Amino acid sequence: MDVLVVVCLFLGVGMVPALAEEAPSPEATSDEARIKEILNKVDRLWRGSTSEGQMEMEVVTAHWSRTLRMKVYTEGMDRSLVRITYPAKEEGVATLKVDKNIWNYLPKIKRVTKVPASMMLGSWMGSHFTNDDVVKDSQYERDYNTEITFEGERDGQGILELTLHAKPEAPVVWGKIVSVIRAADYIPLKMTYYDEDGEEVRVMTFGEIKEMGGRIIPTLLTMKPLDKPEEFTRVNYLEMTFEVDLKPDLFSLRSLQKKR
Repeated sequence: MDVLVVVCLFLGVGMVPALAEEAPSPEATSDEARIKEILNKVDRLWRGSTSEGQMEMEVVTAHWSRTLRMKVYTEGMDRSLVRITYPAKEEGVATLKVDKNIWNYLPKIKRVTKVPASMMLGSWMGSHFTNDDVVKDSQYERDYNTEITFEGERDGQGILELTLHAKPEAPVVWGKIVSVIRAADYIPLKMTYYDEDGEEVRVMTFGEIKEMGGRIIPTLLTMKPLDKPEEFTRVNYLEMTFEVDLKPDLFSLRSLQKKR
């Protein structure tokens, strides 16, 4: 869900109760309650109390392209570990998030570096995702004021459009996010990111929606920078398992430096 969340994700973009495949609860009648429910589900879409998965990331720029495979582990909303497994020259490169702290490990020089807050908008591994995407440092409900700006049918599908405006005190990198969500089950379809001046910067689309690990999730995420339309980063979830038993010391600096 940078790419670490993407990967871890976007990584992003941990995820606890309230799963995306659940139908909207009848109690959520007001806009405020509905928005809270929707954002909780989107925030927690790819993670459970714990999760483990494998994904492939393809990065295409005007001058080069590369493909990476990685393993991702999460625990709640505060712990993430992403470790590259392919290609061989990148194997072992990893990113760890614990609470608000983020570290990268480069095995070739056996060096661990802490990522400063000023680098949250920086690219991870040359991708079009940021450190914020990879570690999901921001949570939508906490960091944004949100309103429903469209509800109805678009392109033959019932959707909700949410506009998220960053709170003045929120430690986030985007001034506004417009999110298009499938109305039937709150699965995200598209997110458009704006800078602090209100200019569109990038678009992420969600596709290949299917069952994986007992959940219905988008398994293909594509990020495109709007100033470089020929470029993109695509993340393909190969497998995901939720509510798994993880080693107690997995989210540690010592574990970060291991290849597996």
